[in-house]
Amino acid sequence: MLRVDARHRRGDFSLDVSLDVGAGRCLALAGPSGAGKSTLLGIVSGLVHPQSGRVACGDAIWLDTDRSIELPPERRRCGYVFQDYALFEHLSVWRNVAYALRGRERRPRALALLERFEIAQLADAHPRSLSGGERQRVALARALALTPSALLLDEPLSALDARTRASAARELGAILRESTVPALLVTHDFTEAALLGDEVAVIDAGRVVQRGSATELAAEPASAFVADFAGAVVLTGTACAGTDDLNVIELDGGGTIYALHAEAGPVGASVFPWEIALEPAGAARSSSAQNRLGADVVSVTAIGGRVRVGLAAPQPLVAEITAIAARELALAPGVRITASWKATATRVVRR
Repeated sequence: MLRVDARHRRGDFSLDVSLDVGAGRCLALAGPSGAGKSTLLGIVSGLVHPQSGRVACGDAIWLDTDRSIELPPERRRCGYVFQDYALFEHLSVWRNVAYALRGRERRPRALALLERFEIAQLADAHPRSLSGGERQRVALARALALTPSALLLDEPLSALDARTRASAARELGAILRESTVPALLVTHDFTEAALLGDEVAVIDAGRVVQRGSATELAAEPASAFVADFAGAVVLTGTACAGTDDLNVIELDGGGTIYALHAEAGPVGASVFPWEIALEPAGAARSSSAQNRLGADVVSVTAIGGRVRVGLAAPQPLVAEITAIAARELALAPGVRITASWKATATRVVRR
């Protein structure tokens, strides 16, 4: 078990986080740039010295400011995968992996790890000749070389191109599932956090604002920030009582939508892009969806077999529909359409 309780101030930024990660589990700490993700990893690894806090891994105390305990990084058995991998360009691949090892078993141990990551044939190559995915595997092998007590990963996929990222994410996910030590992974991408983490903790401005499974966070966001970060469209407005078990939300900027549960007052209403249907403006109602807003198409972006449509409504909307539906609607910037979704798909949080 990795337990972290840290408070740190730098200029106007303040970090105050408490969390724990069980053995063999991966907690994905997700949030925007500047939220404090990498600072927290630095505190765990010993690269950042907090004003106060405690870090414990199993029975080992790595940091306890109340007891004046602060082990240096080299005495904390952390496997650290840096954002840019931080490989030693002048060393061969196997020497990178074996950097912290001693004795005659250095090369055999390094080669065994490279074999595990299916890159043993690159043992004598240098990092500059490797692809992004290969560099990531070397960095992971080096992180595991000392049989760490905890694994720390700082945006491990951010340095990869889009084509490489998908396969590297699958490989990394398999490695994390096989691991028996706690892993703390930071990312600014909720989809990546959902893919790699057993749990997701959303951090904003130095505070963890919600923690749970990715499904729980998406279905029941604790705030408009979490809903937006999870990929939902968030509309702001004021809720009031309605009829037929529906609550009315008068949107800022105009328009009305409905939700099943909403306390009166200022709220954020979220809906996922794939829950929004599009139809021609003025067309007869074709579904039971209660929420209907007129909008102008701003952008049409194909993503695989889906199409993401940016919309200018009383507040900006994004819908995600099939490529066939987009062609049938002849979508293009400037086209007027109606966006609709069910009241049951509207998740409401206090502002």
